[in-house]
Amino acid sequence: MKTEQQYFNEAISIQQYMDNMSTLKEESFRIYDGFEVPTNDGFIELLKNKQPKILTITEDWCGDAMLNNPIIRRVAEAAGLEMRTVFRDADTELIDRYLTNGGRAIPIYLLLDDAGEVIGKWGPRAPELQELVVTKRASLPDKEDPAFEEAQKALYAEIREENISNQTYWTYVYEDFKKQVTNALQK
Repeated sequence: MKTEQQYFNEAISIQQYMDNMSTLKEESFRIYDGFEVPTNDGFIELLKNKQPKILTITEDWCGDAMLNNPIIRRVAEAAGLEMRTVFRDADTELIDRYLTNGGRAIPIYLLLDDAGEVIGKWGPRAPELQELVVTKRASLPDKEDPAFEEAQKALYAEIREENISNQTYWTYVYEDFKKQVTNALQK
């Protein structure tokens, strides 16, 4: 069984991942180009001091990855951290160690220390966004309803557009990532 450090060593950089995206690339770069990392809250300094590595489990078709990856990449760049990416579906052994409510939800960000040990985890989405998604999904027709599939597709398109354009969502991602990572690094 491969260790998280071995996955990290074999992974591609987040820049390489984003540059080679075949789905949601333009949308991801709109967020990447628009997000500015706060520099007055001490988080970047903490990251610079602790220097965790970030191993991202993702896929480019994922709406949450479209939102989160560019923001976490900006944080990593601001702090001079190494951030690498593995594809969830290429090797499910890793994601199966980090299931969310029994599912292979992505993206997942693993923080590794110098020894390659996992010292923290974040993902797949900020709690405020989870609540929003759950509320919106509650409005869908029953899965047996012939209108379900079309309604679900429209809902996901709406959420994707909000993720791209609503900078408050970007703040939710940043703030929750900061909170979880700070807690992990101060243990």
